[in-house]
Amino acid sequence: MSIQNLKDFAQRLGIKLKIQKEIVEEATKNITTKYNYNKDEIKANFDNLLFEIESEAYKIYLKYEKEYGENALKTLIYHLIKTGKIKNLNQTGEVLSKYFNIFDKFFLSLGQSRRTRAGSSFETIHNSLFKVLNYKFDEQKVINGKPDFLMPSLRHYKENPMDCIIFTSKRTLRERWRQIVTEGTRGLGFFLATIDTKVSKSQLSEMLSHRIYLVCPKNIKKKYYSKKANVLSFTQFFKDFLDPAMERWIRNKII
Repeated sequence: MSIQNLKDFAQRLGIKLKIQKEIVEEATKNITTKYNYNKDEIKANFDNLLFEIESEAYKIYLKYEKEYGENALKTLIYHLIKTGKIKNLNQTGEVLSKYFNIFDKFFLSLGQSRRTRAGSSFETIHNSLFKVLNYKFDEQKVINGKPDFLMPSLRHYKENPMDCIIFTSKRTLRERWRQIVTEGTRGLGFFLATIDTKVSKSQLSEMLSHRIYLVCPKNIKKKYYSKKANVLSFTQFFKDFLDPAMERWIRNKII
């Protein structure tokens, strides 16, 4: 078995790092079990849960990353012994020297994966908590743009787009908020969850003209966007928009 890339070598032998969605689901279960909140309590404490689940997910990720790295390195050493490239474990130092570039790429890949997962965890936590709350949605469906959540479903959007909620989460915005609203995209409202504290007045005004609401933790809203009409706390989003929509969809037998 040729070894050019340790990550690929490990994957060929079935050694993989647990996917982010599974890690976040495990973290969500740990934290929601810890507090044993009912659905109303989860919505009331959504801000704190968001950050606590993120912290828990990172701890869980580091645990799985350690196990993955140990298994990959151990498997490589035993493979080299088995194939006669080294005689015994006493030559491990030679292996580290000889395969330095492979190890270097492997650890660089782990570092990049850690950063990528940190960026995607914000979206994944919303996904996990929305499922706990039994909100109905389809994920990552193309409707000109590609929002994270289309509520209640792509099928209903095709039938009545103005009755649907389009929800996307971005840890930081920059100009990426434009991705969720493209020409021809319709909906009851566009909701963009974030913890970004640097959204400018001009950006918020432009978002307002596109019917985009910013959804953020209440402490961020209070400190940075207190007087902005299109900035909501998560509690406001649930109470004023998503829960009434859910009631309507159920009443009209959409879900």
